[in-house]
Amino acid sequence: MTEALKELADHIARRRAADVLSTEIAFDQLTVTVQASAMPEFVEFLRDDTNCRFSTLLDITAIDWPTRPARFDIVWNFLSMWRNQRIRVKAAVREDEMVPSVTSVFAGASWYEREVFDMFGVIFSGHPDLRRLLTDYGFRGHPLRKDFPTSGYVELRYDEVQKRCVYEPIKLVQEYRQFDFLSPWEGSKYVLPGDEKAG
Repeated sequence: MTEALKELADHIARRRAADVLSTEIAFDQLTVTVQASAMPEFVEFLRDDTNCRFSTLLDITAIDWPTRPARFDIVWNFLSMWRNQRIRVKAAVREDEMVPSVTSVFAGASWYEREVFDMFGVIFSGHPDLRRLLTDYGFRGHPLRKDFPTSGYVELRYDEVQKRCVYEPIKLVQEYRQFDFLSPWEGSKYVLPGDEKAG
């Protein structure tokens, strides 16, 4: 399997040298890092090339790296049923950078791109209907970004008086605290292994 993936990596790097930044084989899967601007043409090549034939788009997702200049890694996963191979395509993008949509090549990418937009805030240029998919229309922020607060900004509840759902600012019953779960027996007269604070 690894030899076949090496041949595939060499073929892709040779045929799309201007687009491919690097290739890597890990856990019996090929990862190709490309320039985001080349994605529609690169995906079309993966689908149509006789040595590739990646005819199924499995997923599109993102990874948030808030301290990096290119904050997001956008990840596309493909399957070739003819070759019984999978490939992962990755592109690093800045927070203010738009990624070309691949909906012209794979119509099913529409929902995946909407999800990435909703959860991470990445904008796909050329998408026919880029709007939120999983959160409400008035939702503020993007929940899978690492700087999004775990409590969110508002809470939703049903109001019996108004007979509708209402949004309200978060009201926490206690302040967030740092809980130390080192030992459940802290403060007891017994010293257990691992309870470094017992002294």
